[in-house]
This record gives sequence, C-alpha cells and structure tokens, in this order.
Amino acid sequence: MVAFTMPSLGADMTEGTVVAWLVAPGDTVARGQVVAVVDTEKAAIDAECWTPGVVERLLVGVGDKVAVGTPLAEIRTADVPVDPHPVPPEPPLPIPPLPGPPMPAPPPLPEPVPIPPPTEPAPLPEPSPLAEGATAGAPAPPGPLPEPRVSSPLVRLDAARAGVDLQAVHGSGPTGMIMRSDVRRVRHPPRVRASPYARRIARERGVDLAGTRGTGPGGLIRARDVPVARTRPRPGPDSRRATATLMTRSKQEIPHFYLSTQVDLAEALARLRTHNRTVPVPDRVLPAALLLAAVARALRAVPELNGHWVDDTFRTADHVHLGVAVAVRGGGLTVPVLRDADTLDLPALMAALTAAGTRARAGHLRSSDVGGATATVTNLGDQGVDAIIGVIHPPQVALVGIGAVRDRPWVVDGAVVVRPVVDMTLAADHRATDGATGAHLLREASRLLHRPDDLLPVDPA
Repeated sequence: MVAFTMPSLGADMTEGTVVAWLVAPGDTVARGQVVAVVDTEKAAIDAECWTPGVVERLLVGVGDKVAVGTPLAEIRTADVPVDPHPVPPEPPLPIPPLPGPPMPAPPPLPEPVPIPPPTEPAPLPEPSPLAEGATAGAPAPPGPLPEPRVSSPLVRLDAARAGVDLQAVHGSGPTGMIMRSDVRRVRHPPRVRASPYARRIARERGVDLAGTRGTGPGGLIRARDVPVARTRPRPGPDSRRATATLMTRSKQEIPHFYLSTQVDLAEALARLRTHNRTVPVPDRVLPAALLLAAVARALRAVPELNGHWVDDTFRTADHVHLGVAVAVRGGGLTVPVLRDADTLDLPALMAALTAAGTRARAGHLRSSDVGGATATVTNLGDQGVDAIIGVIHPPQVALVGIGAVRDRPWVVDGAVVVRPVVDMTLAADHRATDGATGAHLLREASRLLHRPDDLLPVDPA
C-alpha cells in the first residue's frame, strides 16, 4: 500500500482542509489524476495522485483539516495483487463441556392452555377532559425542522471554487437541501439596475448597491439613492489573511534591497512580430512570455539568486521554477509555477503560461501548479504600471517586477529616437546576495532581450 498524503503546496503551508473527494474506494486512479480538492487558505487546489493504482480506503473525511504529510488515502499499487479467491476464516472451535456432574434433564413442557372463544369487545372508556387552556383539534406542536444539508460533494466543490459560504445559502431542494443552482444564484446574483453616476458614487463610498432601493423609473437606483457607507472593521477572507501573514513575515525577516533598469525591446519585439506572422493565431507568443524567458535564463546564469534561504543558509536550486503572480477574481493573488522555465522554448513557455493563468483565474489550480518556486516574477504592465517594487516570497530570495512597455525617447548612436522600453526591478534578499550580483542578473536579462537570438532563433528560410 502507498499512502496519498496532504501535499505541501507552498513554503508557508502547514495544514490543509479536504474540500471534496473525487474518487471512492475501489476506483482506479492514473498517475497525475486529480483525486481530491484541498483548501490551503489561499485557494482551493486540485490535488493530484502520482501513484497509479486502486483506492483502498479514504482516511480523512470532507471538511477535516490535517497537517501537511498526513495520510489522506491508501492506494493499492499493481505490485500488491488482490486474491480473487480469498480463504474464508476458519469457524470457531467448539467449546468443550466443563467437568462436573451431569446436568439434570429439563422438566417436561406444560400442557397447552385452551384458548377461550372471542367475546364482545369492552366499551371504550370515556375520553378524559381536555387540559385547561387546550383547544380541541389543535395540532401537536411542530418538532424542529430538519437542518439544510448539502446534496453531494459536487455542491461543496462548486461552493469552494466559487468562494461561497454554504452556511449562508438557502437550499431550494427537498428538506432544505442545497442544490448546485443555489450556489450559482449566490455566485451570480441578479444584476442591480443603477445609473452610471450612481455606480461611480457607490464605488467611491464602498457601498454595495444590492440592498439599495431605487427611486427612479422601474426601481432604477439614482445617485441620491446611494447611502453613505458605514465604516466598520471586518475580517478578510482566508486568502487575504494568508497573504497578509506571508508578506508581513517577508518584510520583518528579509532585508530587501532594490535595483532597477530600463531595457530597449526594439530588437526583441521585431523578432517576435516576425515569428508571429509565421504561425497560426492561437500559437502566437505575447511579449510577456518573452520577458519571462529572459528572466528565467538570467536566473540560470546567476544561480546566487535562484533558490531558498533556509536555516540561515542559502541553498541554490538545481532547476529554475519560476513563480508568476496572477490576480484572481474577487481579489487576492495566487502564484502558479512554471517548472524548468529556463529550458522551455518560447512557444512552450507561452502555452504553459496561458494554461496556468487560465486555471488560476478559474480556481482550478492543481497541486503540480503550485509550490516549489525558486524565484517569482510579477508583471503589471497590462495594468498600465511603469515600475514595480515587490515583496519577496519567502523562502525565495528574489522577485523581478516588470512594468508596461512604452514608447520613450532613447539615444542610439548619438541620435534621439523613439524605442519601446520596459522597466525591470529586482527585489533581493541581502542575506543571500549583494548589489553586484543583483546587477549581474538584470544585466544578463537585458543582454538577452537586446540580442534575442537565444530566446527566439530565426527560423531557417
């Protein structure tokens, strides 16, 4: 037997909650199959089983929170065959009689008693008078109503992925059973009718218009209908609290230092346009993948920034597993990992980035998508941000921030020309390295982007 254990899905994860089981005892599982959904406080993750076999039994129930490494299920592998003809257990041996005088013979049974013929039934007694204050024909007081219950693990899975608290959902099924349609209704409530100006005021005041009564035609909410928000503290969701804990630890423990540079992308983007004209539209590569490739290969060239600070020692990683910060719906941040990013060509890196980002935003990240990053990249260029001064994700020692690509004046051979330029900023851990090493990393990334032959070779004619 092989134990399927609670996976470690991040350096800061110590425990997780089983949200749903997607297999049952007797099911056959393949290598890499998703068998459970695990809540890590940051997100609900699809946990994969990497041991093919048959599920022997589930050891942890839905809703149970256990420590990392705790066995969740037993998997019977192919080298443990099942006996098709099990030997039945031997019957128990007869108990010998105790020594002593023989037991006397049992007495004879008595003669059967004759049954008399049926007689007329006795008249029923008069009903007792009602208690004082009681009413004739009044029904008995109702017992407690059955508590709402979830119909299936699939409903719990939908709720976990949508961030819906089932305790606040009114079930529409029999006896208050919560159905999938109830979860969808909570996730996608009816659209509120409000004027654009009213919506703008509501955003500025932090007011939810769902409970606001409109005085306009057909209940339209006008600007004068928007109430003034009452400021009151309230705890954030688990994902926000987990991020807050990790970032607080980072700023308290890691002595950050920052370096930045500007990179001319004229040659790289020209090469990228040439490549994209030769491939179908779905296979085209975005500039984000080009920048990730440059950072990944720069980390391979500067291993002093690729690894983890553990037990007061820096440990260089053997691979470049690049974490990519992704904003998720409803707020919050998740960091899927592009494994061996320095070895992937640009089309493969683009495909991995697209797949990981899609799963992250849909709440369908797998256990193989998270954990083990050796450095992180955060790119807010699509949000119009010019430069990013980031916070390192412990136990990593480096984070690279990438801003928007903008046309800027640039001096080339003594002449001022317009070039597409991007800001790259490095946040590094001063315990593991120093400024010269950080400058080496940024210089290597800039070199790769200035001469992108290594990133995107020219296709032979």
